[in-house]
Amino acid sequence: MQLPLQKINEEVFLATDPIVRFDRRAVEFIKEKALHNKRGRARICAHRSNNDSLHEMLIAIRSDSYICPHRHLNKIESFHLVEGRADVVILNDNGEIMDVVKLGIDNNFFYRLSDPHYHTLLIHSPILVIHEITNGPFNPADSDFAPFAPAEDTKETIEYITALKCKIIGNNGL
Repeated sequence: MQLPLQKINEEVFLATDPIVRFDRRAVEFIKEKALHNKRGRARICAHRSNNDSLHEMLIAIRSDSYICPHRHLNKIESFHLVEGRADVVILNDNGEIMDVVKLGIDNNFFYRLSDPHYHTLLIHSPILVIHEITNGPFNPADSDFAPFAPAEDTKETIEYITALKCKIIGNNGL
């Protein structure tokens, strides 16, 4: 049985059933898509439109995928862990670590960020799968990328992530 999905691009799929449900097939599908695309991530959107007031997504992210630190203006974001291990790193306006939320089977399975702090993910399993919820509508201008961090697709990303991991280890994971 094929999943009822509409392909938007290599990373984004839209659930088309009037009642959306995600099972193991959806998790395996989205992991496979994340493993084989350039940026190492993929999502199935459960919401019908970018204009919806509530956005829910099943997201898979490969461990080598760089999530540039960013913040969401006028947004709330939460993750529910489905599979894998990661640190959600919360940063202040100067790029200093404010907090680390450890996600994993022996740690937290849920995280919510209500204030517009910069944040990124450090993924410690081959792939991370999360259920993300945020308020819509989606407007790319509502995301502010950190001026203290390298942009995606630059050679400095590996150095930045390595330095961030060392700071977390040095602070005993905060």
